Amino acid sequence: MNSIIKFFLLLLACNLANNVSAKLQVANPVCEYRTNPVGIDVKSPRLSWKMVSDQQNVLQEAYEIRVAQSPTDLASQKRLHWTSGKVNSAQSVNVEYDGPVLKSMERLWWQVRIWDNKGKVSSWSEPAYWETGILSTDEWKASWITMKEEVSEKSLPAQYYRNEFNCSKKVESARVYVTSLGLYQLFINGEKVGDQLFTPGYTSYKKRVQYQAYDVTSMLQKDNAIGAMVGDGWYRGYIGWDGDKAYYGDKLALLVQLQVTYADGTSELIVSDKNWKASYGAILESDIYNGEKYDARKEMSGWANTGFDAGSWDEVAILNHPKDILVASNGLPVKAIEEITPIEIITTPKGELVLDLGQNMVGYVRMKVNGKSGDKVKLQFAEVLDKDGNFYTTNLRTADATNIYTLKGEGEEVYEPYFTFHGFRYVKLEGYPGEVTKDKITGIVIHSDMKPTGTFTCSDSLINQLQSNIQWGQRDNFLDIPTDCPQRDERVGWTGDTQVFSMTAAFNFGVAPFYTKWLRDLAADQRPNGQVPNVIPDMWNNKLGGCAGWADAALIVPWTVYRAYGDKRILEEQYESMKGWVEYVKEHAGDDYLWNEKRHQWGDWLSFHSDNSGYPGAYTETDFIATAYYYYSTSLLAKVARILGNEADATKYEGLAPKIREAFIKEFVTENGRLVSHTQTAYAMAISFDLIPEHLRENAINYFVDDVKKFGHLTTGFLGTPLLCSTLSAIGRDDLAFMLLNRKEFPGWLYPVTMGATTIWERWDTMKPDGSIIEGMNSFNHYSYGAIGEWLYTYVAGLSIDVENPGYKHILFHPHPGGGLTNAKVEFESMYGVVKSAWETQGDKFIYEVTIPANSTGTVTLPNAAGKQVLLNSDILSNEIKQGISESGSNLAIKLGSGNYLFEY
Repeated sequence: MNSIIKFFLLLLACNLANNVSAKLQVANPVCEYRTNPVGIDVKSPRLSWKMVSDQQNVLQEAYEIRVAQSPTDLASQKRLHWTSGKVNSAQSVNVEYDGPVLKSMERLWWQVRIWDNKGKVSSWSEPAYWETGILSTDEWKASWITMKEEVSEKSLPAQYYRNEFNCSKKVESARVYVTSLGLYQLFINGEKVGDQLFTPGYTSYKKRVQYQAYDVTSMLQKDNAIGAMVGDGWYRGYIGWDGDKAYYGDKLALLVQLQVTYADGTSELIVSDKNWKASYGAILESDIYNGEKYDARKEMSGWANTGFDAGSWDEVAILNHPKDILVASNGLPVKAIEEITPIEIITTPKGELVLDLGQNMVGYVRMKVNGKSGDKVKLQFAEVLDKDGNFYTTNLRTADATNIYTLKGEGEEVYEPYFTFHGFRYVKLEGYPGEVTKDKITGIVIHSDMKPTGTFTCSDSLINQLQSNIQWGQRDNFLDIPTDCPQRDERVGWTGDTQVFSMTAAFNFGVAPFYTKWLRDLAADQRPNGQVPNVIPDMWNNKLGGCAGWADAALIVPWTVYRAYGDKRILEEQYESMKGWVEYVKEHAGDDYLWNEKRHQWGDWLSFHSDNSGYPGAYTETDFIATAYYYYSTSLLAKVARILGNEADATKYEGLAPKIREAFIKEFVTENGRLVSHTQTAYAMAISFDLIPEHLRENAINYFVDDVKKFGHLTTGFLGTPLLCSTLSAIGRDDLAFMLLNRKEFPGWLYPVTMGATTIWERWDTMKPDGSIIEGMNSFNHYSYGAIGEWLYTYVAGLSIDVENPGYKHILFHPHPGGGLTNAKVEFESMYGVVKSAWETQGDKFIYEVTIPANSTGTVTLPNAAGKQVLLNSDILSNEIKQGISESGSNLAIKLGSGNYLFEY
């Protein structure tokens, strides 16, 4: 008996020891997707965290949040601002603050602790904070100030502003809130404030102007100077391909409000007002398209420091410009992210001196130069060399993309432009004094500061380069807005490009704040009748606006953010915009539910055409596409309404969608299942949007398959391409999807790779095999066709979102080996933690590795595993695992909790 008691006591002690040793922690506390944000204007900020555990099958069962005005108050718990109390919930992403109404310019610290499903409670997380910005228009005491200058049709110099002030007491904290009409850089005591670039960002300036907030406590001293440079930027510079300039306004302006809090509890405001001075300086011209002209001889040493003689500077004027359009900067700031060294210095056949950076990138270069006063160095930028090896800029159209630097002649000089960026791989130098070496030019890569989240790799080096090209295309074109291209006289937020690429974007990088900001501009620029412009922000005055597949970004992009991040608020915020677009189409479709009015539609933009006179090209009727998207967006709206609890709208649009579907089938589907537009795009769209009646589905699939086989290559354009391979895989034709992927000739994804591309091209044949280049509208950096990335992640590597449990709360794993690949792997940093799906084949053996983060679950589908002995972590499947297995044809589906799993069979 004693031995039995001792055994159970020992077993109990072991269990207790295991429970004590088990790790449960809270990591990565973020507010509105950002770490310790300063200057937000969200009334109920959302808090997220990650659960860290070394145990399997771990879920959060409860959480407790506490908020205070300092870390000390958090620790003491004596003066808490708010506490949630213990909340029985598994939610760890976007938990809303529900405390007292937030005040302007208020920093609040917060912590969270959690309980798991194994009886453990974590310690409190490390303190984190958020800080509000200026929440009321009445609290803006600063004045818009501007320089007195004549309006000009040509680019004018950048404007310099300055003032001085004193801090007579010990400073406890200081925040500066700043914005501009144009682009600004702010300086205090000669030092640049913050590391953000191209502030205040590009928004629908007539309705929304962002301001930035900076903690400048450490920058202040007793005597201080504050200064700013303001350049044309998107606001007053050239914008668009029609040669427009100053689309938003012809006067630059600056708005600065500095709140200083002293140690004795008093505070002081330093604001932009009539006492500031303004002048021109070294930046003679700055334009996003055309580049920058900088004369170092005109530099004013110490202009942003105290003691500078500003006697020759002009008085500023007060500009009567609204402040009720000011909003906090809640997107992702543009920053310098990476530096690239040239790989080669080239002398072209024409004798041009060109540096090759080896990567098509966006940003500018830092130049080091030593010469005489008055020497001028001209820097030009290009994506490619022509077929003869000469510098090529024809595809830039009217964009000069040229920086000119005039030396002051005082030893080594270092130059970076302030208010321009370029899309380029090659830099041509003219007038450079002395020998050019690789260390004299450095490429500075800039883009919105997106956190990398997804990686895809496989056994094929060309496909890996394709993935690199996709990610570089996103980095290069996500510069505060999702541009179509970064190099020519365009660089605007085309809605169609944005929507087709949105899910690939959400795999590659953390884009929730980026899209949230852009969608607010979409809603702002949307017309009262619901029409959505082609580009956002709308710098084209709604020309040709309201096009199918483009304007549907109003629904598809928020739906993407909801799926990828479980972000319900974006559906709430954008709901009226979403509904407005569907109602616009409903009005224009009429009583027959077909959207076939005579109007401009972009259709399946840049679909395949050949020189064969007997082949009309892969043209898909725009009426077909418009009605298909009408149905798709209406169906999405019904789902969103149901998610938001809007039962009346849900019922309304659930009733409308089948009527559109019936009209589509009657108009565009023959009784044999053939579509009136017999193209790959038409079949991929109709099948993926569920617009084929069930009894004709097999016939339609056969038509689709036969067309792909007949051509042996894709024929799709902007709207069809994102659907092509995923639709083929969905109908069980991975073989054809891989055939399209693996094609190395035109047209196909790998053709540009074989031609040395480092980004995604705008056209399938942007450059011909002989090196000749299509003139006119032609970009070597256009991410739209990179939407194949979604299929690489979801089908090839096997990582998908469960829309019923979005944001990776429940994860679907289903790899699709094939295409000659011997392995494929995706790793993704979700809001819950790292997700992994990695497979490889070794002879007849299939090995599959899965990682499910804590507080998530997953369903793993093992391809062709039915009837085979499956090993899990080198052991036969346990009875507990077997109970969660279901068969689907030759596949096995297994439901699992969090943990690391290795399957072999």
